[in-house]
Amino acid sequence: MKVIDSISDLEGIGHGWAVTIGNFDGVHCGHQEILRRAGVAAHAAHAVGVAAVTFDPHPTALLHPERAPGTLTPLPYRIRLLEQYGVDCLVILRDGLRLLNLSPKDFVDDFLVRFLGPKVMIEGSDFHFGYGRSGTVQTLSQLGNLRGFSVVIVNPFELPDPEKRPVVCSSSRVRDLLAEGAVRHSAQLLGRPYRLMGRTVPGRGIGTQLGFPTANIHALDQVIPDEGVYAGFALIGDSMDSILGDGQRLPAVFSIGRAKTFMTDHPLLLEAHILDQELGDLHGKWLAMDFVDRLRGQQRFESRDTLATQIATDCGKARRLLSEST
Repeated sequence: MKVIDSISDLEGIGHGWAVTIGNFDGVHCGHQEILRRAGVAAHAAHAVGVAAVTFDPHPTALLHPERAPGTLTPLPYRIRLLEQYGVDCLVILRDGLRLLNLSPKDFVDDFLVRFLGPKVMIEGSDFHFGYGRSGTVQTLSQLGNLRGFSVVIVNPFELPDPEKRPVVCSSSRVRDLLAEGAVRHSAQLLGRPYRLMGRTVPGRGIGTQLGFPTANIHALDQVIPDEGVYAGFALIGDSMDSILGDGQRLPAVFSIGRAKTFMTDHPLLLEAHILDQELGDLHGKWLAMDFVDRLRGQQRFESRDTLATQIATDCGKARRLLSEST
């Protein structure tokens, strides 16, 4: 996949693309359906390939920083996923403020037609573009009729919730589910477990003293699931790039909490205990946490013995659950 993060570099990629525009945060099942439809449309239109246009940072962070949503997929992970789902050329708009302030017509003429010359555009039915989000897919279709490109409109992608009710797959819905700790449901919308990444840092050593050593993670700027204890898989590597793919996934128990077991005021801690493996010192390594299911909420324990007993119970439950998900 070709990655372009400067508008000046667009001059040489040629025209005739099947183009889709979006934030693609999470690259969830709704995004995947748009990308699938883009691949079909590119083939039917004999396009050069599928070109995705995304923003970094999120447009809301530029226009209304106080309302900027949390990030589900940091840009390097988003790039990897977009390539996995069939994007041939990714255009990253880093200075998006100027483009966001163009009228819909000027956005199409001065950006899309000038640099990408689309044969076909593929967008969700709720797509908006141009100043004040004033352009809609209907606007895009009208402009396309005059500029020589067609528009494929993709309806909202729905999946059943735990009560079998249809839920529209969206990045905001995934964020809401993670805030509730509902990682099993969020994985259904994402098409994979939610992945939180970061570097390991020195911890308190309490887990080791209890017989359950943990790696402590300083997470990237991502949405962090609700406090609790979770079953999942960990990936460990020497660089961020090494944990973006589907490497060796190690069964693990994750803890997110504020150390309420022994004190009442403490920064949020993210810890990973790798099940049934001795990995030695992981300080400075990169670690990805793939959340499969929530085991329980956080609670305070009166003694280390009762805490150790509960951790052993958590590990047993996680082993059973994770053996069923592989």
